[in-house]
Parts: sequence; C-alpha cells; structure tokens
Amino acid sequence: MKIIMLGAPGAGKGTQAKKIAEKYHIPHISTGDIFRANIKNGTELGKKAKTYMDQGALVPDELVCDLVVDRVRQEDCRNGYVLDGFPRTIPQAESLDATLASLGESVDYAINVEVPDEKIVNRMSGRRACVGCGATYHLVYAPTKAEGICDTCGAELILRDDDKPETVLKRLGVYHNETQPLIDYYRGKGILKEVDGTMDMADVFRAIVEILGA
Repeated sequence: MKIIMLGAPGAGKGTQAKKIAEKYHIPHISTGDIFRANIKNGTELGKKAKTYMDQGALVPDELVCDLVVDRVRQEDCRNGYVLDGFPRTIPQAESLDATLASLGESVDYAINVEVPDEKIVNRMSGRRACVGCGATYHLVYAPTKAEGICDTCGAELILRDDDKPETVLKRLGVYHNETQPLIDYYRGKGILKEVDGTMDMADVFRAIVEILGA
C-alpha cells in the first residue's frame, strides 16, 4: 500500500501519517528524515543535498526524487509506505510516477487532509513551545496546568515565529501556489481521497482507515 499524504501546513497530515504507518506496519517517510539520514551516513546523494542546503538553496526536484526513490526501494518498504512532505510540486509528482512506473509500481492513494485556512491559523497560533525542554502545548487542545508554564520542566512557554498568524498565512500562500495543484493532479489519476481534517484527530484517522479498507 503506497500512500501520499497531502494537506496544508498544520492540517495534521504528519500525525495521521504516523498513525497509518503504525497500524499497517509500513514506514512513515518524510523528506526531512531522508535528508538527515543521507547526510549523517555520508552517502553520495546526501553529500549532493548538503551542498545545496549549506547555501540555503532548495534541493533540486531531481535530487529530492532520487533520495526518495532510493529510500522506497529499501527492504522495509516492500509492503508499502506513507510519504509525508513529498511530492510538493507537479514536477516532483511526475518524476516519482515515472520512476515508480519503471519499477512496475505506482501510488495507490493520495489522501488530502482538508482544513480551511482560517482554522489552520487559529490552530497554529494557539501552539506554545517550552523554552526549556522543547515540549509543545496548545491553548485550547492541550493546555498546561498553569498558564504560560511548562508542565514538564516549569520553564516559560512562547509562541514560536513559525506559528505566528502572519508567518502561517505566508506558508499557506506558498502551499496554495505550489502544492495545491497536486490535488487536481491526483484527482485526474483517480487516486485522490479527501478527509475532513477539522474533525477530532481520532475521527480523521477512522475516516482514513475506512478509505484504506482495513
């Protein structure tokens, strides 16, 4: 079962990807993890990616695709995998499809976790992070016992720059321009499935399991 997770930043697709991986005993693959593993292990692909990252440049589509394909060809992916954060653009999706086709494989499902922008802004601007131990909380969904104080280490909580409404709106703008077209791309291939990401986390997962037929 080869699954691609789609959804805006803060829609909860990463959380759902982990739950899918756990339930179906397949790897949860994020591009960030692949980059880190290849750089740490000093692979040829990792060295190439690092030269771009060190300059603050985007890693080219072709190289990102090579890294992902190298990962999905590993033994633990034999029964499938969940891709989280890739593909991000149409060229990446086309490149992935072409490579998988050459291996006699294809993506089974593209699951889009759908959440309106205003809900994402509210959701992310309610996050708080501990300056001491890095634990994360939410003003509404996971509040601390004492306001503004970490339950774990007692340090102060802050609103990270990444979670400020103006930053979130910027990230959503990039998502709509670059990644949203993937929804139409996978719809055209007949493998797009959409779930309402505004539901409770457990209900979102239940809807996904229903789609995957388990």
